[in-house]
Amino acid sequence: MAGKKRAEVQEKDIAGLKYFDKLLPLLERLHEVGCERDKAGNRTLHFDQYCSLVLLFFFNPVVQSLRGIQQASGLEKVQRKLGCQRASLGSLSEAQQVFDPEKLKEIVAELGEHLRPIAGDPRLKDVQQVVTLVDGTLIKGLPVLLRAATEDSRAAKTRGKCRWHTQFDLERWIPVKIDVTEGVGKGEADERAVLAKALEKGRCYVKDRGYAKFKLFNEIVAAESSYVCRLRDNSVYQVVEERVLCDEDTEAGIVQDAVVQFGETSKTEAPDHPVRLVAVKTTPHPKRGKTGSGTAGTGSSGLLLIATNRLDLPAWVIALLYQYRWTIEIFHADYDEKDNLYRGGRWPYSSRACVVEAGALVPAMQALKFRRNLMRSAKEGVVPPRAQRGPISLSC
Repeated sequence: MAGKKRAEVQEKDIAGLKYFDKLLPLLERLHEVGCERDKAGNRTLHFDQYCSLVLLFFFNPVVQSLRGIQQASGLEKVQRKLGCQRASLGSLSEAQQVFDPEKLKEIVAELGEHLRPIAGDPRLKDVQQVVTLVDGTLIKGLPVLLRAATEDSRAAKTRGKCRWHTQFDLERWIPVKIDVTEGVGKGEADERAVLAKALEKGRCYVKDRGYAKFKLFNEIVAAESSYVCRLRDNSVYQVVEERVLCDEDTEAGIVQDAVVQFGETSKTEAPDHPVRLVAVKTTPHPKRGKTGSGTAGTGSSGLLLIATNRLDLPAWVIALLYQYRWTIEIFHADYDEKDNLYRGGRWPYSSRACVVEAGALVPAMQALKFRRNLMRSAKEGVVPPRAQRGPISLSC
């Protein structure tokens, strides 16, 4: 039975055009990008217009596909506002190969200069570094087509995606950097290798156990930054010094705070600095079954092991920092809510297209959804975890 035909996009359905008053002057510099070989001047869809149309997708839930974007581009008020003509499906499809996403870096950096911290947890005032949450996520591509072309269906599900390596500024509630790699997390695409190349001075990197690597710990310290990183439950260590727990530590569920030593039995590089281990009591759960991507969720022994080189902070602050790491998961979930362009093959997929989409995603969310949530919450005196996202530094 055929599915219900989706209604065409109409002018009354389009919202958010007023936000382009500030965005279009920034995008204008992209107009001639990709026109080097167009000697006859036949190109009708330019890079600035393409980015505007992608932004329009994020502003409007009614625009749900590539064809929806094409329909929106044919509306008189959209053409008048964006200065574009009706875009063909072919032009939208080839745009990802014609336009260089690197040109977006300057624009998103400029957007970032206009953002200031909107809220800060006073309990983190002694951190004295920029708390930066780190995580990676797979962006869906065309796994169905790849699965048909390869013998290994599980590998196809990974190769049909690209991976975002995100750094999220907790104080400003914005992603400040997203590196885009192939979906297979090996070699240069390994999340630890990507972070090692992007380290900056004066940050406190908060990470999950996938980033637990002594060499990376050393590189972070050498970059004059710090880390708070979950360890695997089977980590082997020796206690060098037990630290006394205060009442706040006990209330936070902390059962151990100690300086420990790693690496005596390991063949890998050992930490070259004092490492502190904070153990937090949690609810144990068994290893979960396989998910749709062919992987299995890890189990928990009931103890959350957190490693850090910050010996100066109370143990409960270390636990609080790691608790905030879930904010970056919320950001990725927000993106997944809009990640339907690729499903069903509606949008030709490549990592270059993903970079273009990432650059367009940020100002859209910044200008509409998160600012709106922030204003609503400000009236209530609360800043929600989903209140604001902002500019990204992109690389591919």
